[in-house]
Amino acid sequence: MTGFIGTELILGGARSGKSSLAETLAIESELKVVYIATATAGDDEMAARIARHKTQRPQHWLLVEEPRDLAAVIQEYSKPGYCLLVDCLTLWLTNCLFDPKVNQHPWQERKQAFLHALSEAKGRIILVSNEVGQGVVPMGEVSRLFVDESGWLHQAIAKQAGRVVFVTAGIPQVLKGPAL
Repeated sequence: MTGFIGTELILGGARSGKSSLAETLAIESELKVVYIATATAGDDEMAARIARHKTQRPQHWLLVEEPRDLAAVIQEYSKPGYCLLVDCLTLWLTNCLFDPKVNQHPWQERKQAFLHALSEAKGRIILVSNEVGQGVVPMGEVSRLFVDESGWLHQAIAKQAGRVVFVTAGIPQVLKGPAL
């Protein structure tokens, strides 16, 4: 039983249960799962997080590690019978905004390519991202840029997505689309 087919956005705060929900939905889809990881191990703590996440996922899932070019990965792997699970857009945004290697492809170009790839995608796509815009407006310019771009990205995805879910304390709340 594959259930929902299309793009869905799962939002929540840190340790809200959003990744667990996404993984459960991918398992329940009974589709071939391609897990697209955007994290990079910049320090020992992050390396440990990545290793822990790897052990929690089913071993038969195909793993694609792509910190920047999500559009290309979606175009390559999105097809009927597949479920792409992207975890997480927050790290992808950070990689695109603040990595000096990205200057050749500015953020707005990457964002538009990503949104276009989503609009053309086949199969199921589950996107996980942190909701960071519910606090006070950050004082620093870089922090404000990140919060603004994150919010605009989420709005653009939510317009295209067939389902949007907000997770708090492990409890999912469907904001748009069919119930879970």
